[in-house]
Amino acid sequence: TNDGVSMPSEIELEDPYEKIGAELVKEVAKKTDDVAGDGTTTATVLAQALVKEGLRNVAAGANPLALKRGIEKAVEKVTETLLKTAKEVETKEQIAATAAISAGDQAIGDLIAEAMDKVGNEGRHHRRGVQHLRPAARSSPRGMRFDK
Repeated sequence: TNDGVSMPSEIELEDPYEKIGAELVKEVAKKTDDVAGDGTTTATVLAQALVKEGLRNVAAGANPLALKRGIEKAVEKVTETLLKTAKEVETKEQIAATAAISAGDQAIGDLIAEAMDKVGNEGRHHRRGVQHLRPAARSSPRGMRFDK
């Protein structure tokens, strides 16, 4: 597998400091997956960069609390900018294109767009450990809910 949740969960280290770092990466990946359902690899790469640069700055004499406050301010600014520039995904075609990019597969993007089209904007989907999607998954049983 090539996702940012499965790969960190396989990491087992003996060194206590390395183990703390690995646990941090696992937590970042899990929380990202729980909150967003995607972007775990990006989140782990960003976490690694923050830790690396944070340690480098502290070693050079920076105040750790000042670094933390700076990171928090940066997060606020980035979040604000992302929310301002975000675009609504409204059409079935836009949903298919977005889902295809995320899944890395146009057929899966089309399946997701079809499911979203059937349940509408207020639909719900509860993800479970689906390992394989087959074309037979094209129809949704009545009563199934899809969360966006």
